[in-house]
Amino acid sequence: MVFAFGMGKPVSTDAKTAPSQIKVYSAEKEGYIMSEIVIKTKEEWKKLLTPEQYDILRKKGTERAFSGKYDKHYEHGIYQCAGCGLDLYRSEDKYDSHTGWPSFSKPIAPENISTRPDNSLFSRRTEVICSRCNGHIGHVFDDGPKPTGLRYCMNSAAMQFVATKK
Repeated sequence: MVFAFGMGKPVSTDAKTAPSQIKVYSAEKEGYIMSEIVIKTKEEWKKLLTPEQYDILRKKGTERAFSGKYDKHYEHGIYQCAGCGLDLYRSEDKYDSHTGWPSFSKPIAPENISTRPDNSLFSRRTEVICSRCNGHIGHVFDDGPKPTGLRYCMNSAAMQFVATKK
């Protein structure tokens, strides 16, 4: 198990000890709820997701910088996991990091994401994962704005947006 930046919960890699439900924050319910973990086969994920979503969420891919639909998107609402619909980020916490990917200063709730080290591509990064379906969403870096100092750099294709009233 791994725990990074003090955000999210550790990621369990042992299916025998992994819980069937987790506590997550629901924007719609305006509070915490118990939610079923989403587990699907490779074939089920391929039917549910677009090829780009599958590559990012299930194979840890990354979309090209400045190509995602949410990079310059500033409508009021909630960004959810494209794999399972879990609430991930609020539009109020989104900012333009000038990196070409949608960036947020914090998740909607620490319980809704998990983090783990990512040492691929000859660099040290921290991967951000959906707590409910274990889908790769992006990475978190420690060069963000105050007060958190964190930059949650996400892939647009790994998210869906639900507009809400202010």
